[in-house]
Amino acid sequence: MSQHATTLPDSAPPGFRVQARAVLGLGLPLIGSHLAQFGLHVTDTIMLGWYGVTDLAAGALGATVFFAFFTFGTGYANAVMPMVATAAARDDEPEVRRATRMGLWLSLIFAALVLPFFLWSAPILDTLGQEEEVARLGGAYLAIVGLGLAPALMVMVLKSYLAALGRTQVVLWVTVAAVFVNIFFNWVFIFGNLGVAEMGARGAAIASVLVQLFTLAVMLAYAAWLPALRRYALLVRFWRPDWAALRAVNALGLPIGLAMLAETGMFAASAVMMGWLGAQTLAAHSIALEITAMFFMVHMGLSNAATVLVGRARGRRDLPGLRAAARASVIISMAVALATMLVYITLGEFMVGAFLAPDNPERAVIVPLGVTLLWVAALFQLADGGQAMAMGLLRGIQDTRVPMVIAAISYWLIGIPAGYALAFMLGLEGVGLWFGLVAGLTVAALALMLRFWRAVRPAESGAFHA
Repeated sequence: MSQHATTLPDSAPPGFRVQARAVLGLGLPLIGSHLAQFGLHVTDTIMLGWYGVTDLAAGALGATVFFAFFTFGTGYANAVMPMVATAAARDDEPEVRRATRMGLWLSLIFAALVLPFFLWSAPILDTLGQEEEVARLGGAYLAIVGLGLAPALMVMVLKSYLAALGRTQVVLWVTVAAVFVNIFFNWVFIFGNLGVAEMGARGAAIASVLVQLFTLAVMLAYAAWLPALRRYALLVRFWRPDWAALRAVNALGLPIGLAMLAETGMFAASAVMMGWLGAQTLAAHSIALEITAMFFMVHMGLSNAATVLVGRARGRRDLPGLRAAARASVIISMAVALATMLVYITLGEFMVGAFLAPDNPERAVIVPLGVTLLWVAALFQLADGGQAMAMGLLRGIQDTRVPMVIAAISYWLIGIPAGYALAFMLGLEGVGLWFGLVAGLTVAALALMLRFWRAVRPAESGAFHA
């Protein structure tokens, strides 16, 4: 396993080329890691799609609900990233260790608190108006996959810790390996191979839990025993609480988690409302959402790179370097968004069709609707990339509370009501729901970007120096 660490400039000049190289040097492995991480969900969706439409709908619905909780819980991992980056820039080894440990603690606590929901989720899905068989299978999926939430969140904390220290290569390759492990376990448990009973959506859940445990074991071994990282003594006396550090990580991470939950909750709510329109519509929505979320991982990787670079500049108290890194990150993210729009418009039918068996009789309904949703998705690429990048920049300067409020207002007071009105009151159905997503994301992107650039103006450096 490579011990190579990405070089992070300690005092990079504010030129665009230098900063762009720094963003891409960190961002490309992180993009690959996010794509590989999302590949776990994509392979589940594709393999369940080949197994059957009902299992696909149930698995996709269950995965959407799981992802909402997972995203909330990763608020602590996202808090660890800027805290470790800033502490590392100041050569504060104890603070690096304290923030990471308490991030792991909080991830375990959160997973334990929400586990009962997963174990008794079937009746909840039924009361939300899902078709009976979809609710039953979705509940069975969630009861199993919920057991993997704790290791999944701990993996995210360790990834943030390593990324903040510039060790993005290992984050990439471990996640890539996990995709192939997931494909193998899906083949065994979904379709019933090697003497194992055929289990459909439940088999996908079992595979996911096993993959998370595998990934956690590898990441812990690397983070704890790599010679270059032993000085942080990450697991030495891990059981000892550090209440001050726990409060600090929670204060930063809880608003991040709530902001992320506001966004993913908007998409989860759209999935529930899509279920009201039937299994075929939900399946088309789920496929289109898988595709858009896969491309969104590029923005997430760039956003993480921006968080690290901004956090390190904050630790050095280098405001010009911080602003230059932010500008380069935003420009690169905008270029990616424009390229993604072109892909959606030209390759939509091919991408949607890949999620269904060629002889599936429901392709004639699901594929055209999925393609139409991708055309709508092309409209919000700049907004979606912009809000992700703005969130990353704001985390870098450890500004998380007001962004949480902005996200909640944008997604739940604008996005969801607009989507419901367009879909059910004006009769636009699935397309109307997606136009509501466009509205929420656009408002969030504009408000968050404005807040960041106001915070880092030379005359207003309060957030920067906090």
